[in-house]
Amino acid sequence: MNTISPVNYDVIAPKYDARYAQNPLAGVSRELRELVTKSQARDVLEVGCGTGHWVIELHPLVRRIVGLDFSFGMLEQARAQNDTLLLTNGDANHLPFPSARFDLVLSINALQHYTDQRAFITEARRILRADGALAIVNLDPHIGRDQWYLYDYFEGVKAADFRRFPSSGTLLDWMLAAGFVRAEWRVAEHIHQEFIGHEVLDNPFTQKNGSSQLALLSDAAYTAGLDRIHAAIASTGDTPPIFVTDQWLTLLVGWNH
Repeated sequence: MNTISPVNYDVIAPKYDARYAQNPLAGVSRELRELVTKSQARDVLEVGCGTGHWVIELHPLVRRIVGLDFSFGMLEQARAQNDTLLLTNGDANHLPFPSARFDLVLSINALQHYTDQRAFITEARRILRADGALAIVNLDPHIGRDQWYLYDYFEGVKAADFRRFPSSGTLLDWMLAAGFVRAEWRVAEHIHQEFIGHEVLDNPFTQKNGSSQLALLSDAAYTAGLDRIHAAIASTGDTPPIFVTDQWLTLLVGWNH
């Protein structure tokens, strides 16, 4: 069970989509589109839909897609983009839908926020039809190849992510225990970005509410991390430091047949 304090996404919501302006995650988009085709999904649910980015993208490809999120603020942002979207407030561990209702359930960069991640997988299988699939896109820091300047300059962020994000192996075990009969794993997106010197301060992910990693920090811990970044920039003189983001988003698909 995830015991990390929840992030207040009502506060984060107004600026959340800045991340997609910087990086639209073309690899994740391609994987989701291919999965919709492969699964022949007609009815889709995205759990933790946030501002509706993926709901809007997949909407033309299926008969019906529903977005569920715990944050009313995020849902308001989604509604402002498209007032025809099917959106609902709800808890990932107690999905407010009858059994065997969807062909495809998605969780995209959201699993770390669920109170009981294993219970979500069980709930997802309950609401899937016999030939349905659950797809989870997330970071997996346990693989050990990610590099992220947030881990380097903000104390406690990396350790927190190890607690918040279950490993792909753990997710696979939970899927099989829940009754999924086969699974697929692959890299959905390789993110590589380099920010030179002061550029890093304008990156949306460096803002206090730009990522859940920093939103969970106290104001003092966040300020201390910024101070370390400023000190690194000042110490290098005419050769500014390079702040690297090198991450691998994984895709795990569990099939209910």
